[in-house]
Amino acid sequence: MAKPRQSSFRRILLTRILLVFVPVLLIGEIVALNKARTSLLKNARHNLTESAVIKGEKIRDAIATLKTTLLIISRTKIIESPSPIETEEFLTEISQQLPTQIDCIQLKDVKTEKIVASTCGDREIEEPSSSFPNVGVDIQAILPPKVGTTGSRDPQNQLQLLLSAPIYDKAGELQYSLSIKSALYQQTKNSPGSLSGSLVVFTEDGTILAHPTPERLGTNIQEYLTKPQFPNLIQNIFIGQPGSMMLSLQEGQELLAGYTAILDPTNQESPQKLIVLAVTSVDNALFGLEEIKLILIVLTVGLIGASLLASLYLAPYLAGPVEELRDYALNIDSHHKAQPIPHNFKIREFNQLAQALDQMVERLRAWAEELEIAWKEAKTANQVKSQFLATTSHELRNPLNIIINCVRLVHDGLCDNREEEIEFLKRADETAIHLLGIINDLLDISKIEAGKLSVVTEPLDLRQLLLEVINLQSVNVQQRHLQLKTDLGSEPIPVQADAAKLKQVLINVIGNATKFTEQGSITIACEIQQSHNQPQVLIHVTDTGIGIDPAQQHKLFRPFMMVDGASRRKIEGTGLGLAISRNLIELMKGSITLKSAGLYQGTTVTIALPLIDIAFLSPSEAEEKLQDIEVCATDEAKRGINSYPKLLEDSLVNGTQKVAIDEPHDLSILDDPREVTSSVG
Repeated sequence: MAKPRQSSFRRILLTRILLVFVPVLLIGEIVALNKARTSLLKNARHNLTESAVIKGEKIRDAIATLKTTLLIISRTKIIESPSPIETEEFLTEISQQLPTQIDCIQLKDVKTEKIVASTCGDREIEEPSSSFPNVGVDIQAILPPKVGTTGSRDPQNQLQLLLSAPIYDKAGELQYSLSIKSALYQQTKNSPGSLSGSLVVFTEDGTILAHPTPERLGTNIQEYLTKPQFPNLIQNIFIGQPGSMMLSLQEGQELLAGYTAILDPTNQESPQKLIVLAVTSVDNALFGLEEIKLILIVLTVGLIGASLLASLYLAPYLAGPVEELRDYALNIDSHHKAQPIPHNFKIREFNQLAQALDQMVERLRAWAEELEIAWKEAKTANQVKSQFLATTSHELRNPLNIIINCVRLVHDGLCDNREEEIEFLKRADETAIHLLGIINDLLDISKIEAGKLSVVTEPLDLRQLLLEVINLQSVNVQQRHLQLKTDLGSEPIPVQADAAKLKQVLINVIGNATKFTEQGSITIACEIQQSHNQPQVLIHVTDTGIGIDPAQQHKLFRPFMMVDGASRRKIEGTGLGLAISRNLIELMKGSITLKSAGLYQGTTVTIALPLIDIAFLSPSEAEEKLQDIEVCATDEAKRGINSYPKLLEDSLVNGTQKVAIDEPHDLSILDDPREVTSSVG
């Protein structure tokens, strides 16, 4: 397969600019022309609609003016008792004052059929209707004579109206008829680009009464339109709103017309309408489009030439930096450290690109190192997983073996007496509880990973809860020959927490301190301090045990993580306790941290919980519970000062304040476990 031909950046820059720019300009020109055409047609439709309405109003107003004038003239004394000379002067003066072009005003004696006075000489206008209305004016439409017939034709005022009013004598007999002959409307010649349109008037059945072409008067407009334009036009007219529409003539000409309707003044017996059109050709409506097209063509050619010159001018500035960066990237392995990346370009973006390229190389090196570290951690995690499975199977198998052996000894009757049976059953019970704790840890960590672990918080006394936990853990402390020191104060410490879950955390933390301490002491102390304008209590559990390497401390809150392998073989556990404790404390809006100076230098675990108002605690309940538990063998703790309210107030001012209590109590391990249990609260 042939390798596709490659091109240089300079050539691609020139060709692509032209290949993209030219079509965009052409498309833009087409879009602009279409927009201009649409806008011109929209403007033409609006103007023609307004023109049709204006023409209709002019026709209606002109006829109304003629009717009013005719009625006024017919009721003047000079008409009722006419003198030929005076009457003719009067009619001539009236015709000159009328706004519409008047062809003739004529007063005729009905009985003798002689002209009494006229503004058009002895020429007799058309015969009026034989029956006059008692009141009002009779109107007749007079079409010009058809081609080939005799009669005069007015090229401007095509359709003529004959308005006649009767004049009665004192006896009430018809004596004279006063008639006015006038054009329906004055056709005007429109200049190119004018959107007033030519007048076309026709009746509901399509008979043309006014048209710019005199030969079409009296014909039907349906003869010139394509179907079904006439029915659509009539339907739009009877909706009652003026509008516009495109008209296609049978000879192929496209017209644009605005339309409206007025009442037919020549047919007063029925409410017939006249349709008034203001018509112009589509070419006339788009008269300015050619100029717009010419401007766009000139602009397009100029922009194409300018883009070509700009491409030739910009190519060296754009291609030069790209070529330098290309050369650097191709040889980056050989001279990255010896030769710096080029960056002294005239274009700021290329300098930024060079800087980004340099940073990218550094990041790739850092990512390679991180990837190697992550691979090592993944390998370590896989080992931890294998060790966890081995440890968990060992932790589960040993208790099960103990339970099975104890139960079988009792079941098979191999015990010497009842006390020995009870001893084996007690051992099986304790082992079963230990096994249940391991299973609960596994279930809790699975809930944490699934996001389903939850707590139900309520106001409680943290000091009382600590005393209960210390009482439970004192036996384990005694068995390992350790000292237990407490610094808890003598006043309630109110917190919002889940009592069972918090007790689980405290048992786990104190149990870890006991488990990893071979000699020395375990100290449990409380401290109140201010954090972000919120008072909180800190529970410090400090031991003198094996300690933790600072490099390994950040891993201890991960599931299945424990101390180094040598110590882990001596101490049982699944490595889930701290991971579960951290999630439980965080659900209670607190935090848990661990600090150790190093191996064999002891460990301090700190639990922080927000304090609440002491009023949320039930005073009677707190007092009853405190009376049931003794803190130590001495009565020193009972003599504590009422310090919590003052500490809470001081914490708001000074930021931190340690609980003021008596000297830490050294709970020396006694020989009798029952004595320790009863004396340690």
